[in-house]
Amino acid sequence: MRILALADQESAYLWDCFKPEKLEGIDLILSSGDLDPNYLSFLATFTKAPVLYVHGNHDAGYETNPPSGCICIEDSIYEYQGIRIAGLGGSMRYRNGPHQYTEQEMAWRVTKLRLHMLFSRGFDILLTHAPAYGFGDGDDLPHTGFRAFHSLLKRYEPAYFIHGHTHLNYGMKYQRCSTFGKTQIINAFERYEFEFSKENELVPISLP
Repeated sequence: MRILALADQESAYLWDCFKPEKLEGIDLILSSGDLDPNYLSFLATFTKAPVLYVHGNHDAGYETNPPSGCICIEDSIYEYQGIRIAGLGGSMRYRNGPHQYTEQEMAWRVTKLRLHMLFSRGFDILLTHAPAYGFGDGDDLPHTGFRAFHSLLKRYEPAYFIHGHTHLNYGMKYQRCSTFGKTQIINAFERYEFEFSKENELVPISLP
C-alpha cells in the first residue's frame, strides 16, 4: 500500500502545480494537521483514496469549516484494507485554545484509546500532530512532545508513527525519519510518500 503523509505546510507540487496523475497509485492519505482544510478537500476531490486526518494546534477553523470528503480519526482507530490507524491530534498546551493538551490530558486520551484496541487488537500506524517526547520534538514548550506516546509505542509496536508540528524548515535539528524500538517514525512535514510494510521496513518513494 502506498501512503502519502502530509503536515504543516501545503505542498505547492500538489496544490499550485497540480495534475491528477500526481495522485495516481496513492492508496491512503494521512494528514498530521495544521493544513488548510480547503487543501485537504481539494486532494479528496481528485483521489479515491481515503483522506484521514487529526487536528493540529492551528486547526481551530476546522470546527466551522472541516475538510469535506475527509475523515477525522481523533481518539479512534480506523481500519482500511487491514491496516489499523490510531489518531491522536493536538500539541502540548502552551496557551488557551483548542487542540492543545497537558501531558496528563494526553495520557487520559491514550488510556481511553486503549479501550478501542481491545477490539482492534492493536494498531499499525499512530497518526498524531505532536511528536513523542525526545523523538523529533523541540526544547520549547510549544514543540515539546508527549511522553504518553511512549507507552503506546512500547506496548503495541506499530509499524509507523507519523507526526508533524516540528517543521523541517526550522533548521537541521529535526530529522525526517527516525526509530523508536521497532517503530519507524516519520515527520510528515509538507509531504512524504512511502510503501507500507508490516515488517516495519521504511520504503520511501522518491519525490520530485
